[in-house]
Formats: sequence, structure tokens, C-alpha cells
Amino acid sequence: MQNELTNISPLDGRYSEQTKDLSIFFSEMALMKYRLMIEVEYLILLSEEKSIKEVKLLSPLLQKKLRAIYEKFSIIEAKKIKKIEATTKHDVKAIEYYLQNKLVSLKLTVYLPFLHFAITSEDINNLAFSLMWQNGLNNVYLISLLEIKKELTAMAKKFKSTAMLAMTHGQPATPTTVGKEIAVFVARINRQIKQLQNHKLLGKFGGATGTWAAHQIAYPKVDWLKLSTKFIKSLGLEPNLLTIQIEPHDSIAESYQNLARVNTILIDFCRDTWSYISRGVFVQKNKAGEVGSSTMPHKINPIYFENAEGNLGLANALLNHLAQKLPISRMQRDLTDSTVLRNQGVALGHCLLSNKNVLNGLSRLTVNEMQLKKELDDNPEVLAEAIQTILRKCGYNDAYEQLKELTRGQDMTLESIYKFVKILNIPKIEKQKLLKLTPRTYTGLASKTVDLCK
Repeated sequence: MQNELTNISPLDGRYSEQTKDLSIFFSEMALMKYRLMIEVEYLILLSEEKSIKEVKLLSPLLQKKLRAIYEKFSIIEAKKIKKIEATTKHDVKAIEYYLQNKLVSLKLTVYLPFLHFAITSEDINNLAFSLMWQNGLNNVYLISLLEIKKELTAMAKKFKSTAMLAMTHGQPATPTTVGKEIAVFVARINRQIKQLQNHKLLGKFGGATGTWAAHQIAYPKVDWLKLSTKFIKSLGLEPNLLTIQIEPHDSIAESYQNLARVNTILIDFCRDTWSYISRGVFVQKNKAGEVGSSTMPHKINPIYFENAEGNLGLANALLNHLAQKLPISRMQRDLTDSTVLRNQGVALGHCLLSNKNVLNGLSRLTVNEMQLKKELDDNPEVLAEAIQTILRKCGYNDAYEQLKELTRGQDMTLESIYKFVKILNIPKIEKQKLLKLTPRTYTGLASKTVDLCK
């Protein structure tokens, strides 16, 4: 029997404790359950359609019994479906045969001809896979992403006025604040969260080639477009009434791409944080008993941000392939989407694992204000921008060139900069402004911009 030590995938092995919440949405058993739900709900819908006289209205009690088939679905029942599939070699047909047995046991054999009536496997599958993605995203993944946003927002506000030396091209640059730099990531993540929350997944239910041909030949007086629209909306999806055999997957591809953008932002955050730790401006809390290096006992490695970065990359590889592959199908249908779609849960598993590692990393992070001050004090040349800007204001045509000659490639001190300022022919008020300036105070509106972070 497989366990966390013998499973091939680390999501089901080494990291199973961190990803187990997704199992109820993306396991093989979960897919069976979603398929059962759609088949049962479709049968109930047909029974409620007055124009279809051959399907008698199912009473509330019978509807309850039918819904119990998927609501109380267990591993024992899942194994029964796998046993049927071993013969059929068709997973959706195995669902249908399993339901036939259930109808017989419930003495509802009159409904047997209307199980899976006039529809194709893809009518079931596209709805099932979209619901799996939607529910896993909303009920598990987004919770972790919102927690990251919450932690980063708190950090941004706490350190909104804590000055930090900025680095552009790896070189000392105009100072910023810790809070402002964190707030940038909050704003970026928040924009993607809103898109994820507002995005609608599409569903189709139009039969073998999206024409409702079988439906129409059997019951020409039924408004199948209206009925299909009602059914798809009842599941929490938006109807797509113009399709081939498969729902073209454009909407779910959009969601994958949205998530990939979140991951790219988090990769950027993890790399920045890694660099801040390397600089010593961020420090990780020591945890008793933990080992940072097998040979260097002094080390506390930024393993959570490194683990997150690695898994975010894996997730994006899968998400980008899903988004690029799924919208492409030869003519009215090929089967390449089927095996690919089964991996959407794997992609989300790596996303969830990454988020949890980011949160773990953040919980151990502290800001080293002494190092922040030291870096600022060691790089007074960053005030060159301020001085040359004032000189421009005062009419100097060669302001930039003067400061370039003074500071570029030179070992500057605050005193040498003040000495230069004192001999400038500029208004006293401007001179006094510059003489009071230090790298620690030259942060502009950085702290105020943090308040823009919602």
C-alpha cells in the first residue's frame, strides 16, 4: 500500500500534510463525485420538465435519496465504480452503469433510459472539471492567498516609515521604506485576487457536437437552449451555448493564467526577500532544534522562500501548459485535453504548497533596523539626486554633470556632501533644506503610499 514514503508525487508524499485539503476537490474519487452529482441533477431536471412526459416528476423524497448517492459517496462506493471501469474502459460510462445499479436498488427502473440522456461524456466532464477547479480555488487556495495578503499588509503598515536603502541594478539608489516595498507586492497581489474572484467559468451541455441534435429529435418542443442554460447556472457556472463537442476551455485557461500571474508576483517577492535576508536587513528567527546546514552550524537558510520559489515555478510550468494546450482541439474533438485536465489539481497543489511556505517564511521574518541604518549611513551618495534636482530648480544647466563628477565612483561621506552644498550659490532656504537631509530621511512620499494599500 502506498503512503507518504512510497508515493511518486511529493504532493501526496513528503508534502501531503500541507496539500491534503485539495484532495476532496481533485482526487479520482472527487472527480467521480462531481460526475455523479451532475448526472443525478440532470435526471432531476428532466423529471421537472413538463414537456418530457416519459420522465415522471421525482418527489422531494426521491430527489433526496438520489442526491444522497453523491452527497454520501464513500471510498467503498468509489471502488465499485473502478471495478465497473475495469470492464468498460470508459470512466464516465462506469458512472452511468453505477447509477443504473443505484436506480434499480431504489426501485426507480422506469428512469433508467433517461440516465445520461442525449448527452456526451464531455457534457459531464467539462462541468465536473470546472467545478473542481472553482471549488478548490475558492475553498482552499484563495484562503491561503488572502492570508499572505493580510500578513504582507500588516508588515507594510508596521514598517511604512522604516527607511531602507533601495538597490537598482544592484547598486545603491534613492532610499525607500520597508513598508512601501512590501506594499507594492500587496497591491500587485490584490489586483490578481480581484480578477480571480470576479472571473466566471463557462460550461457546455449541448451533446455530441454542441448541436443538441439528439435532444431535439427526441423532444422538439422542449427549449433545450433555455433548459441547458438553467442547468449550467444552477451549478454555479456560466453557459457557453456555442461549442464543439468540448467546452473550448478558454475561460478556465484564463483562470490558469490569472493564477500564473499571482505565482510570478510571489516568485518576485521570494527572490527579493531572499536578497534582503542575504543583505542582513531581514533576519530569520532561530527555531530550537532546527538545522540550517549539514556542515555549517551557524546558518539559518531562507528555505521557506526557496521552497516556495521552486514550487511556484513548477506550478507555472503546469498552468502555462494547461492554458496553452486546452483551448486547442482538432476539429470537433480530440482526447488530448482529458489527460491534461486531470493535472489541474497538481498545479494548484504546488500553488498551495508555495503559499504555505511563504506564510511560514513570513512568520520567521524580522526587520534588522540597525543594518538598515548602517546601509543608509554608508551610502550618502544617494543624496546626489536630491542635490542635483534642487540645482535644476535653481537654474543650473549642468546640475547632473556636477553631481556626477562629485560622486560617481567616489567614496563619499555626509560631511563631504554637506561641504559641497555649503559653497553652492542657491537660496538659503534650499541650502538649509539640503543640509538637514540624510539618507535616512530622503524617502519622499514612501510612507504615505503605504496608506494606498487596501
